[in-house]
Amino acid sequence: MTVEQNVLQQHSQKHQQTLLNQLREVTGTTDVQLLQQALQVSNGDLAEAVAFLTEKNAKVPQQDEATYYQTAQITNDRYISVGSQADTNVIDLTGDDKDDLQRAIALSLEESSRAFRETGITDEEQAISRVLEASIAENKASLKRTHTEVWSDSPNPHDRKRLENCPVGLKNVGNTCWFSAVIQSLFNLLEFQRLVLHYSPPARMQDLPRNQKEHRNLPFMQELRRLFSLLVGSKRKYVDPSRAVEILKDAFKSSESQQQDVSEFTHKLLDWLEDAFQIKAEEDREGEKPKNPMVELFYGRFLAVGVLEGKKFENTEMFGQYPLQVNGFKDLHECLEAAMIEGEIESLHSAENSAKSGQEHWFTELPPVLTFELSRFEFNQALGRPEKIHNKLEFPSMLYMDRYMDRNREITRIKREEIRRLKEHLTVLQQRLERYLSYGSGPKRFPLADVLQYAMEFASSKPVCTSPVEDIDTTAPPGGTTAQVPPAASAGEQPDAAEGSGAGPQAQQRVHKPFTQSRVPPDLPMHPAPRHITDEELRVLEGCLHRWRSEVENDTRDLQASISRIHRTIELMYSDKSMMQVPYRLHAVLVHEGQANAGHYWAYIYDPHHRRWMKYNDISVTKSSWEELVRDSFGGYRNASAYCLMYIDDKKPFLIEEDFDKETGQMLNGLDKLPPDLKEYVEADNKLFEKEMEDWDALQARKLQQEKLALAAAAANVAVQPMNTEPCPTDDTAAPQQDPEYMEQQSPSGDSKHLQEETERAISKAAAEHDEKSPEVLLNTAMMTPNMQGVIMAIGKSRSVYDKGGPEAAFFKAMKVEYTRLLRLAQEDTPPERDYRLQHIIVYFIQNQAPKKILERTLLMQFADRNLGFDERCKNIMKVARAKLELVKPDEVNMEEYETWHQDYRNFRETTVFLLIGLEMFLKKSYVEALMYLIYAYQYNRVLLAKGPYRGHNEDLIGHYRRECLLRLNEHAAALFETGEENEVNNGLSIMNELVVACIPLLLVDEMEEKDMVAVEDMRNRWCSYLGQEMEPNLQEKLTDFLPKLLDCSSEIKSFPDPPKLPSYSTLELCERYSRVMTLLTQNRTPADGR
Repeated sequence: MTVEQNVLQQHSQKHQQTLLNQLREVTGTTDVQLLQQALQVSNGDLAEAVAFLTEKNAKVPQQDEATYYQTAQITNDRYISVGSQADTNVIDLTGDDKDDLQRAIALSLEESSRAFRETGITDEEQAISRVLEASIAENKASLKRTHTEVWSDSPNPHDRKRLENCPVGLKNVGNTCWFSAVIQSLFNLLEFQRLVLHYSPPARMQDLPRNQKEHRNLPFMQELRRLFSLLVGSKRKYVDPSRAVEILKDAFKSSESQQQDVSEFTHKLLDWLEDAFQIKAEEDREGEKPKNPMVELFYGRFLAVGVLEGKKFENTEMFGQYPLQVNGFKDLHECLEAAMIEGEIESLHSAENSAKSGQEHWFTELPPVLTFELSRFEFNQALGRPEKIHNKLEFPSMLYMDRYMDRNREITRIKREEIRRLKEHLTVLQQRLERYLSYGSGPKRFPLADVLQYAMEFASSKPVCTSPVEDIDTTAPPGGTTAQVPPAASAGEQPDAAEGSGAGPQAQQRVHKPFTQSRVPPDLPMHPAPRHITDEELRVLEGCLHRWRSEVENDTRDLQASISRIHRTIELMYSDKSMMQVPYRLHAVLVHEGQANAGHYWAYIYDPHHRRWMKYNDISVTKSSWEELVRDSFGGYRNASAYCLMYIDDKKPFLIEEDFDKETGQMLNGLDKLPPDLKEYVEADNKLFEKEMEDWDALQARKLQQEKLALAAAAANVAVQPMNTEPCPTDDTAAPQQDPEYMEQQSPSGDSKHLQEETERAISKAAAEHDEKSPEVLLNTAMMTPNMQGVIMAIGKSRSVYDKGGPEAAFFKAMKVEYTRLLRLAQEDTPPERDYRLQHIIVYFIQNQAPKKILERTLLMQFADRNLGFDERCKNIMKVARAKLELVKPDEVNMEEYETWHQDYRNFRETTVFLLIGLEMFLKKSYVEALMYLIYAYQYNRVLLAKGPYRGHNEDLIGHYRRECLLRLNEHAAALFETGEENEVNNGLSIMNELVVACIPLLLVDEMEEKDMVAVEDMRNRWCSYLGQEMEPNLQEKLTDFLPKLLDCSSEIKSFPDPPKLPSYSTLELCERYSRVMTLLTQNRTPADGR
């Protein structure tokens, strides 16, 4: 069939396929030929077709020749289910209510058919419409949320800036992970990318659309070009595909919602693109047979060779995505072999006429892009819902298609016959081996070699002449009781023998000990043994058993070796060069995680230029490996498995070749790859993004300027003398030519004189009134901050220097003493409950290698504290510190850097408070309240740790309790759901939706954190386990609505509650509570190195 004919017949073919799909869904029958026969007998009347199938009571009717020949003709749609091997189960509708049920089915089908006739929209298209509308609605709803967006979708545009040469991600705008997976797989086919980017709309766009199809396809094609151009040249880390989804949504009419199927969407996407290119091809080549690049890229042909009651037939058919059954097969080649052969085909290549019928498929033309649909879903008729097949299915990175080509038909048949013969022989050998490995006639069987060994051991055991029950003491108390033990005799007495129990020591041995009595006495053999056996009998028996065992072991080894050789022969059957001429390399794997009715999609795509696999998971694009792909794609591991495989012809490098400049020969990158209109479009978007970053930077600069002004005002307030003393006079003497460091400068002379006078008066007063009361004594009578305590202690230790050299000398001495003490604290290796960083900001600065000037000014500010007024000595030293502050020049201390360090410390304390409250709530088992504090503690702490390892707290510890909190909330919510009570169920789902589901993306952001990934998988498995259980319909409905949210693997956080408001703690209170909670955790918690 030509492409032109294909286009002309497309509408009727789709209608025909829609009828088949509806009939298949209603009756449960998967046999395409049987469904087609039912439609033919009923002349397309769906009600009569249903009646035809149900009246047969699930029996397959005898096919006539015309019906069988019509297989290839009626199902000539490009998306036919080629090679279906599913069994022909038909739902039994022969009960008492059969007529009513048939009428209901017929009514439903008539309404669906009438809707198609009236609107021209198929159920398949309506299904896509439902999910698109749900996606748009959810995206718009998320835009209306008032919660602040944080972390992954940061308001800081620099966080959303694309890294150099890193692929661009696609934002999940609401259950559109299927869209992202398919679009990224196609975009990374560079030939497909070129076709889309360089597509030019028909010249007479103003005359279009001529019909509904063109109204849909051409605008979508234009939007796809823009989306691809952004993926090529955008400066954003990820782009928003909402406009493309919006156009798709506008093409259909529906309001329901469901998760979209990848293969179904891919079918429709390629269909729309083919239509768009067909319109352009017909315009460009009027009067000529148009070539459609989409058809040439994705569609191939196969030859259906069949026989019916001895009559042969051949039909050529087109195919796009090739469907393969997974259940019952271990690898891709087994799936393909089964798909290429239907029924019994011996008569196809035998000289005798046979009544057997069947057909083979042979590829005559393979497309450059070969796509396989892996059917991992089946309908469970008992439960009335679809189920996912999690079986493991292996597939190679390089697939050789020679054995399936029509040109190799004869040699392949010979090899298949040889493989069939080898497999028959293999089955016989395996059955024989099984008899050796599972010997016996009862329910329990053992290896024959072991049976012979056991017999040899029995015969060789020491014979016992007595009965095995004769020497058992029947006077002993029954098990579990305790005998009366005679009281111990005094030191001078001899113990009397108990009546009827022998000597004293023997009586003591008879005391029943329940935990030791069951041990085998040392004088009994460990195994049963023959009563009587002569040496001659033993010799003959041992000889026979040894010989037989050797024979069995040799036979077993020979069988195993033969089986291995046959397996190896089968594996190498197609390894000769003549059968390795059609290589297809794996390009992309689309993975589905979840269950049949809910889940998440992502894609692994091979980068041939860097020779590595990349993982495309919505906005996240990361480097991956073949090992990770195997783990997530083969199946049998968790709930993830490949759903679609995309191979490309390895002999057609143009599929993945980059573009080169025709003049310079250099490879084109970025915007240079785009046509002028798209280049202009991307440049405009990049300018908007750059403007967004500039506005952000300007906003931050204004905030910083405001903070500087506030800091300057605060510094001016500090400079004002708080005491009732006269202002310090200034010194008008000339300054030296070079000013020394401000910490080494002498205080102004007038100030020194004034301070000296104040000191003399203070000493006299102190001597008269407080002879013994020093600042050190005050520490025991007043509560003050650790900083103030350290300063006062340092002043106390500088007392002798103060008496000899005055306030300035004492000031330098106290500064040195305090800094030395803080340095020692910073170097100590302390447990978590004694974190000196919380007590002293300078300890925090030292551990994080703050500049010397920052340390000096911070310590100077502590000595200049206005509250340092316990006695005249403290006041005078404080005045020296204040005078030093006035000497600081603007260029000596970078105040912007100074404020940044102090802001970091405030952030550290704030993070500590989040952590403290979260852990306190966790210990009280208030997990709902604890979660938000722990979430924000982890996120803020991570920002701190990005600047240095000592900027924050132990990330593993916070991560452990964040993880545990989510797991316990998940268990609590599941327990509420299991009660079945309406209020409890709603409360449980509310916890999951508002807390657990909202927080799961935070655990998925860092895919290297295996413990978090395992925790997420545990939570999902907990809820997925309900899918196989019987429950009330309302619970089933709630579970079905909830699971897609839980299984969405997107790491994008769309919105999140604002952080809780923190209380204000003094330093002493914060340190005390933090120490207490850390001590409790050390005593109670499990190590944070595991879940």
